[in-house]
Amino acid sequence: MNGRFDLLLAGAGHAHLGVLRLWLNGQRPKGRIGLISEGPHAWYSGMLPGLLAGRYRAEQCRIPLQALCAAADVDLLEGQVSELDPVARCVVLADGRQYSATWLSLNLGSVPRMPQGSGTTLEVLPVKPFEAFLHGWQRWQQAPQALAILGGGAAGVELALALASQVPQLTLLSSAQVLAGHPLALRKRALRHLAEAEVKILEGIAVDSIHGDALVAGDRLVWCGERVILATGASALPWLGRSGLACDERGFVRVGKTLQSLSHAHVFAAGDCASLSATPRSGVYAVRQGPVLAANLNAALAGQPLSSFHPQRRTLALLADGQGGALLSWSGMTAEGAWLGWWKDRLDRSFISRHHGSN
Repeated sequence: MNGRFDLLLAGAGHAHLGVLRLWLNGQRPKGRIGLISEGPHAWYSGMLPGLLAGRYRAEQCRIPLQALCAAADVDLLEGQVSELDPVARCVVLADGRQYSATWLSLNLGSVPRMPQGSGTTLEVLPVKPFEAFLHGWQRWQQAPQALAILGGGAAGVELALALASQVPQLTLLSSAQVLAGHPLALRKRALRHLAEAEVKILEGIAVDSIHGDALVAGDRLVWCGERVILATGASALPWLGRSGLACDERGFVRVGKTLQSLSHAHVFAAGDCASLSATPRSGVYAVRQGPVLAANLNAALAGQPLSSFHPQRRTLALLADGQGGALLSWSGMTAEGAWLGWWKDRLDRSFISRHHGSN
């Protein structure tokens, strides 16, 4: 296959899925376009807790990329990006393949922060990438053991509620308060559900290292066991900081309102791998970036002016409660119940359906 493209989309994150969906409706720009993805599917993170709790099958929670790309007239290139040379406009994959493009767009996500290790005997399972996490979890299910989850954000809470009944004991460790940054009322609702699920909660515990079978915060041993799930905050892919792109102090690609790199205007970045003022790393924001990114990629290829992305001031939070219901937070208001679980299910299934190439 010829390695030269007019546009390369690196990563099958929520923003790029939105771009491809819009191109299905006749908005595809001219030129040769490729999508680089680690695997044949794009997993939808919003349905992962339901999958783990047994309410979904794997095929209901992922988007087959071959059909979507074929419908959008995009070449699917399976592989893991390991290097990027923005000056040469070249992407290198882990197996040595190289692709170049006039324009590049990055929607590669992030990875959970990993504590430092020393003589580690603990099995550590990061929640991303999802495919690897699911394989690891299926192996663990064959012989359930006590489990710790690092991360007290929405992902950690949803995982704890989904998995608590499947292990002998589950401990949730949070460096701050559980659901810090969310309304107090939502936090109280979540803590009640966690207590009912018999999840042990350790707040204000910043685990920074692993020694043998122990999680350590500073000079304190805070948990011992054999299995830990990482649902910690976002950490940038290591090679991004070495790429020559302008990155922030944490290694995320700095972009302006048009979602272009501040150092290389022919490179766009969206979602978790990007650093943009007033834009948290959340799937909600990545989805909203999709239409602006699609419009700007079209404009870039046509030599036309670009548009600006304006992050929304308020976002809806819907957290799965592990029992088929959900907890809601919107503009300071909170609620919970089975009806919210039904609504979340409708929204999640609709997201998957919209991105099937056959639709």
